[in-house]
Amino acid sequence: MKVNKNIKIFFNYFLGPLLFLWLCWSIYNQVREQEGLADSWEQIKASLTSSKIIYLVAVILLMLLNWMVEAYKWRLAMKSLQPMSLLRAFKATLSGVSFSVSTPNSIGDYVGRILYVDEGKRIKAVTLTVLSNTSQLLITVWVGLFSLYSLKDAIIHAKIVSPLWLDALLYVVAFGGLLLLLFYFRISWMAKWISRLPSGKKFSWSIEALEQFNATVLLRLLSLSITRFCIFIIQYFLLFQLFEVAIPFGQAWMGVSVLFLILAIIPTIALFTDLSVRGSLSLTILGLFNANQLGISLTSASIWLINLVIPALIGSVLVLGIKKIFKSKHESA
Repeated sequence: MKVNKNIKIFFNYFLGPLLFLWLCWSIYNQVREQEGLADSWEQIKASLTSSKIIYLVAVILLMLLNWMVEAYKWRLAMKSLQPMSLLRAFKATLSGVSFSVSTPNSIGDYVGRILYVDEGKRIKAVTLTVLSNTSQLLITVWVGLFSLYSLKDAIIHAKIVSPLWLDALLYVVAFGGLLLLLFYFRISWMAKWISRLPSGKKFSWSIEALEQFNATVLLRLLSLSITRFCIFIIQYFLLFQLFEVAIPFGQAWMGVSVLFLILAIIPTIALFTDLSVRGSLSLTILGLFNANQLGISLTSASIWLINLVIPALIGSVLVLGIKKIFKSKHESA
């Protein structure tokens, strides 16, 4: 078991500390390069010393609830492959965040999570994680699509994009959403069909766990994804109150939904471009409803910090103690 020992050493003494230091350095550079940093800092101090601090506390508590719901969702998806405690699933989820923030479109999330899965089951766990993430993407695409359609006239009037390109985007997203919906609700049938193909038998073992998913479980995953989406919207709305961005809840819902849709479509390499992209898109979309650019920028940066950076730092610390996952493969914590 020399290989396992080397893996333990790699995670405990190299990858964990390196990941933590890399995140800290990336975050420092990202924040330092933001425009209007001095003004932002003054407004942050003013908000934090007022009674509105309760909004920030609520947003942080909602962040914990958000990732706990995600952990429960992933645990549900993993149930047929490897039952595990909610705490273990929560640790895996945060570890996934720590890897995802430095990879294109968060693909490192899979790496962080499967570290908490027993050996021999990790490839199958990736396919289940894809399904779990697809449920969240479905909600993002369809809610974003309806919100984008609702804001069509406002977007055209603001000359953000031409009517032709906006219509094209609506049709493409709708077509992609239908394909995603078909893939999601026919996943068990597709897995069985692929396993019967001569060329599919080579890797059918890696997707056989998908055959166990019925409509009840898929709908439960979707309901949890909707819950997470609602938490995101509420977080934005609370921070709007904190930074004096007067936007009605309905408009906030539509604006943030469109923001999430675009972020899901465009490629980003998180810590190097994500904050800048989020800030720019937030000013463009949410600027339709309010001219407080500083408040919108602070909201976007705060969401990035609270929902991604803090969980990522916690997850990187968890990677330092990754040796626990190399105990008996029958352990389910």
